[in-house]
Amino acid sequence: MITNHMYRIIDNRYLTDSTFLLRMERKDFVFSAGQYIIVGRKDSLQHREYSIYSGEQDDYLEILIREIPEGDISPQLKTCSRGQYLEVRGPFGFMKLDKDKIPDQKFVLIASGTGIAPFHSFVTSNPEMDYTLLHGVKYRSEAYDHSHYIPERYVLCTSREKNGEYQGYVTGYLDEMVIDPTAIYYVCGNSSMIYDVYNILGKKGISSKNIFSEVYF
Repeated sequence: MITNHMYRIIDNRYLTDSTFLLRMERKDFVFSAGQYIIVGRKDSLQHREYSIYSGEQDDYLEILIREIPEGDISPQLKTCSRGQYLEVRGPFGFMKLDKDKIPDQKFVLIASGTGIAPFHSFVTSNPEMDYTLLHGVKYRSEAYDHSHYIPERYVLCTSREKNGEYQGYVTGYLDEMVIDPTAIYYVCGNSSMIYDVYNILGKKGISSKNIFSEVYF
């Protein structure tokens, strides 16, 4: 059910100088991991879509935000503090997991930057799922909450330094890795990365029917 209500902020946690997690009260908000909400300050006409970061069982609602200094929304949200209210609309989106497939299916999750948000919700909501998570960032400091993932299943790809598991773009790692033809692939991030992922997987014989994506920017 789509709602449009005011939600109180209960925490604002900084992960880097420009990236932060806004945690709000959940009330009776119902969503499926992978969906997004539209968020804005109650005194603003500006709103933006953010994938839900928290899990389906959590008693709070959380979104991952990277500040864009020239943006209309993220600078406003960065200054929010506990006790303030945000307008929340949603949930929206169809990039969800088929719950019936989780016990026996392998999943490959491919993200760039804060596009990891829906996959954090996937894994938090379904800790039993068999996943490999590829996360492309510039610097290791952008490996947001990496300790929340099983180390053997999390591959950090850093394009500006060499202290990740792979030095280069996440698409470079994907191009070199052995592809599981039986896996289902989920992709979230910037549009050029998603386009490249479809191209790489297509060349490796993966049908577009087994690829699901969410364009983050």
